Formats: sequence, structure tokens, C-alpha cells
Amino acid sequence: QVQLVESGGGLVQAGGSLRLSCVASGSIYSNNLMAWYRQAPGKQHELVATITSGGTTNYADSVKGRFTISRDNAKNTVDLQMNSLKPEDTAVYYCNVRFGFAVYWGQGTQVTVSS
Repeated sequence: QVQLVESGGGLVQAGGSLRLSCVASGSIYSNNLMAWYRQAPGKQHELVATITSGGTTNYADSVKGRFTISRDNAKNTVDLQMNSLKPEDTAVYYCNVRFGFAVYWGQGTQVTVSS
């Protein structure tokens, strides 16, 4: 069984920064894809950023240049550094890991950006 625990959410003013962290525990295959998703009220789930075990990253257009995803394979952690935050970044952010046909999700952490 795999568990993901996110931390680092909170309330920040527009233009500010937050760093989200996610720790994965359990039986995790070393060749995996880790990601951050978000869901704002009344909106669909949105992919924010992904990172492979080898460090290749991909970002949603809406966060390019502002967010940075990183990971520590030895610790099974994935972080999301969020800079220049905007009110439209307000959402619940979810950590995700997938390998093979297995997909696991964290419980989510709230990020609120005030204008």
C-alpha cells in the first residue's frame, strides 16, 4: 500500500510564494511519475506539473515560469515551489504518483491566494 501526505498549503497574498511538499511511503516502484494536480471550486481537476524519476519535468501553461516541481528519489518526496501566486491559483492541490497501472493520491492541501 502506498500513502501520500501533502503539506505546505495556506493563505498567501497575490505575488507571494508557497512551497508544497509530498512524502510517499510504502511499496513504490523506482521508475515512477510524480505529479501535482489541483482542483478549484466548481472547476475540473487540472494537471499542474509532472516529474519523472529521471527528473524530466512538464508544466501546465498556466504555471510555466512561476512554479517549479522537484523530487528526491532517495526520500520519495516531491515538492512544488510556487512563486508569483495569483488568485486564480486558489485550489486544493493534490500529490500523485503512478507506476505501471497503479495510481495513488494524497488527501490534498488547500492553497488560497488573496487579491
